[in-house]
Amino acid sequence: VQLVESGGGLVQPGGSLTLSCAASGSIFSVYAVGWYRQAPGKQRELVAAITNGGRTNYVDFVRGRFTISRDNAKNTVYLQMNSLKPEDTAVYHCNADPSIVRVTTLFAAFGSWGQGTQVTVSS
Repeated sequence: VQLVESGGGLVQPGGSLTLSCAASGSIFSVYAVGWYRQAPGKQRELVAAITNGGRTNYVDFVRGRFTISRDNAKNTVYLQMNSLKPEDTAVYHCNADPSIVRVTTLFAAFGSWGQGTQVTVSS
């Protein structure tokens, strides 16, 4: 499945952004999808994930601020980000796999990543 991220930008602390992950392919609905981020000089980390059935998973540093959702009719997964902090600044990527386990714990082995979308939180 091919994925394209969009929706990033510059926002002030406390602001909001909604990222989109648009997929090609008719079988997208069977995939689990994760949102990840990579800040300069740091490793890529999981932010949130959603199963093909819509169950969600968040890491502690975004729980309560970010919401992941999916619209299978539009082949798109969203990441609504509220109460943004400067430390949320990073390039955000999405990726997909039939296995939620690989999406949440084995994503470092994914061989293909898109360009991502830059999120900058700054005053």
